[in-house]
Amino acid sequence: MSATAAPNRDQAVLWNEANGRTWVELQSVLDRMLAPFASIVVDEAFPGAGGRVTDIGCGAGATTLAMARRLGPGGLALGVDISGPLVAAAAERARAERLENAAFVQADAQTYAFDEAGFDAVMSRFGVMFFEDPEAAFANIRRGVRSGGKLAFVAWRSPAENPFMTTAMRAAAPFLPPLPTPEPGAPGQFGFADGERVRRILEASGWTGVEVRPIDVPASVAEADLKTYVARMGPVGAAMRELPEADRARIVEALQTAYAPFIEDGEARFTAACWLVTARA
Repeated sequence: MSATAAPNRDQAVLWNEANGRTWVELQSVLDRMLAPFASIVVDEAFPGAGGRVTDIGCGAGATTLAMARRLGPGGLALGVDISGPLVAAAAERARAERLENAAFVQADAQTYAFDEAGFDAVMSRFGVMFFEDPEAAFANIRRGVRSGGKLAFVAWRSPAENPFMTTAMRAAAPFLPPLPTPEPGAPGQFGFADGERVRRILEASGWTGVEVRPIDVPASVAEADLKTYVARMGPVGAAMRELPEADRARIVEALQTAYAPFIEDGEARFTAACWLVTARA
């Protein structure tokens, strides 16, 4: 296998600089918050002991490592991510756990030269909404999966259905210069909000038996971690990095007030409105 030049330059810059480093620093917080989704995609994509699975947008490796444990020593879980810092963190975690059947590569899955029909399944936990050309990306990913092999991923539904994920932006907006509003379907967190569009993309890129199912997943983040999470992740976190300390303090205060309704027994609890998408190569 070898990597080729990636077209998703904006995403490469974003995830190889501040976003990637921040995710590495908050890895434990994010892994706990996203653990329910890791279980969902691993269960859906698992091809049986000894199988071969690729994990698209693997981040710091939590889902890849979970799949490697499930596959056993005769299998292989390959994590693919555009972010060098995240891939390095994931590889270090595999070494620390001595998981020899987990491997990682820094590459853009839209153009990466997967071994043809080299995998039994492909999965992703919120890692496939960022492609400039999703049809080309999913066609390329499909070439790496054997005939009949399975695709399983989770993606966010609409911002309106995920108030927890959009509260930070609403609370911080009065203190920030106007931020551009993403076009519907643009690469990003809510790039796959339209489930029918997701179905069309997969069918156009050669997948069959496409199912796009809404799921509502109970999720939480510890109250002690919430301030760090909302002040450092996403567009609010990026904007705050450029502000003076006094302005950051005012935003943090506004964020604490805005998230108060979610707090219960030491946790911020919310329902994650997602799509669970499955298909066959």
